Amino acid sequence: MPPPPVANPALDLQLLMQDEQVMVAAKPAGMPTQPGVGHQRDTLMNALFAQDGRTLERLGHERDWGLLHRLDRETSGCVIVARTAAAYDGIRRQFERRTIDKSYLAIVHGRLPRKDGTCRQPLAETLRGGTKVSVIATAGEPAITHWTTLAAKGDHAVLSISIETGRLHQIRAHLAWLGAPVLGERVYRSLLPPNTSALRDKAVTLFLHAHSIAFDHPVSGERVTVTMPVPERFRERADACVGSGWSERTAAAPRR
Repeated sequence: MPPPPVANPALDLQLLMQDEQVMVAAKPAGMPTQPGVGHQRDTLMNALFAQDGRTLERLGHERDWGLLHRLDRETSGCVIVARTAAAYDGIRRQFERRTIDKSYLAIVHGRLPRKDGTCRQPLAETLRGGTKVSVIATAGEPAITHWTTLAAKGDHAVLSISIETGRLHQIRAHLAWLGAPVLGERVYRSLLPPNTSALRDKAVTLFLHAHSIAFDHPVSGERVTVTMPVPERFRERADACVGSGWSERTAAAPRR
C-alpha cells in the first residue's frame, strides 16, 4: 500500500473553509494536486499534510487521504478535502450523483459559436506520447460543459463555465473543440489532436480558475458554497484582453 504524502511545511497554502468534517483548499496554479512522478514533495497534499497530517492519515489510502477530486496542475482554484471517513463517503456520493456545483472562469482565445451555450461532446481518455488526454469520441463518456461570456473583445473572451460531469481535462478539451482554447493551452487545439509533445516546453500559465464549489455539508446538510477569488495574474491578463468591465461576481451558476 502506498505511503501517505510527505508533509512539507515550506509550501504556502491557504484554506478557504475548514471545520471538523471538511476543508476547502485554495490550490495555486502550477501546484500538482497530489504526489506523482517528479512531484513527491511539492503538491497540494504535501502542504495539507503539513497542516493536518494526523487527521488525513487516518483516512488511509482507500479514501485517498481525504482528497475528493483533483485539478490539473496548471489550474488554480477550490479543492475539497474530507477530514473524516463519514464526510469523505458522503461527499463522494454527491460527486457520483452530480449534485456538486462547480463554477470556473477562463480566458479563451478564438471564436465561440455563440455567446452562451452547452457542449455535450462525449470524451474518451487515451494515452498519447505517454500522457493521458481526453479526445472527442462518439463512444466516449458523457461530458457536459456550460459556458456564458462575461466579456469579449476581438479574439479573446472571459467565460464563466459550469460542468455537470468531471471528465479528464473536460473544459480544456471542449473549449478547444468549440474553437476557443483556454489561453495558455499547450495540449488541446481546435480541429487538431492533442499535442502532448508541447509538454516538454517551458511551463506557461493556463488561464483557467476553479472559482467556486458548492456541496451539501456532510453533517448539517446545509448547502455550502466556497469561492476562491481569481489570482492577480488572471485578473491582469483578463483586463488586458477584454477590458476591466468583466466581473467574477457574475459567474454563472450551473444549469441543469
